[in-house]
Amino acid sequence: MSIAAIVPVWNGRELMERLIASVQRQTRPASELIVVDNGSTDGAPDVACRRGARVIAMGRNAGFAAAVNRGIRESRAEWIAVLNSDVELAPDYFATLLDARGAGARAAGFNAWFATGKILSAASPGRIDGTFDAVCRGGAAWRIGGGRPDGPPFAEPRRIPSAPWTAALFRAELFRRVGLLEERFESYLEDVDFGMRCAAQSLDGVYDPAAVAWHHGSATLGRWHPETVRRIARNQLFLLARHYPAPILARWFWPIFVAQSLWGALAVRHGAGIPWIRGAAQGMRKFSVMRRSCTPIDAKVLADLLRSGERTIREVQASTGYDAYWRLYFLLTAGEAK
Repeated sequence: MSIAAIVPVWNGRELMERLIASVQRQTRPASELIVVDNGSTDGAPDVACRRGARVIAMGRNAGFAAAVNRGIRESRAEWIAVLNSDVELAPDYFATLLDARGAGARAAGFNAWFATGKILSAASPGRIDGTFDAVCRGGAAWRIGGGRPDGPPFAEPRRIPSAPWTAALFRAELFRRVGLLEERFESYLEDVDFGMRCAAQSLDGVYDPAAVAWHHGSATLGRWHPETVRRIARNQLFLLARHYPAPILARWFWPIFVAQSLWGALAVRHGAGIPWIRGAAQGMRKFSVMRRSCTPIDAKVLADLLRSGERTIREVQASTGYDAYWRLYFLLTAGEAK
């Protein structure tokens, strides 16, 4: 089975060089290495070219989603690995994920369409950077385990509805069934949007903690950079617009209000209140347009997906210690997701 590794990049030359080195050390090598440059100014594409990558120049910073989509369109492999430019992979990462989506998934009773591994923090390798994504009724997502010490909650393979595109492997056929990333998200939550579209068609994936990678995390902008906050605030509303049927929007108005308001309060606490307001305003202005761009998920399918996501978030938070955000969310929306 052939693998194309797609790496969108916007500066970060040294980190990208480490990633390419780890891709080229894979025991199951990629047949294609495609670096899509979003207008880097630090020589990153030149380094990629010297390391043997095929470099595609976008000519501007078109965003993560557009760069990844370009790479997918240019690839010819059976499997597509999407990798952040600030990730490093264990040498058996691809091989382990290919095994996980095969024998491991079949043992669990399904045929996986995508796979991801345990992604640790490069700055603190004993801590989880991310595993898989879960969404609550309020439209906010949590990358399960983010910031937590590595431990038993993250040690078992499991079936998942959504993988972070930090370091994930996908069947090329999946993009023909579900489509590519929604480019109007630019970056942040575009992978959650894709996962929700997969869930709408019961196209699940697998998380295998035996596949390990290390992520430097928000190396491009930073977690509370104004542009990061603006996009997340906007894109959370895009998720609601694209996937929540009208009856669900009405029924879960309170969890939605709580989730979005708490996230705004968190942004204010980190000095990013104005970018949050700007992003939320943009999300509301484009709400109708985004709603017409995607058929909402069947109400029962969506309710099952979100309740399952809340149970997972609650279980991991309870076993590893609650963040203030999730403690308040579950306190104020008590009961229904239990």
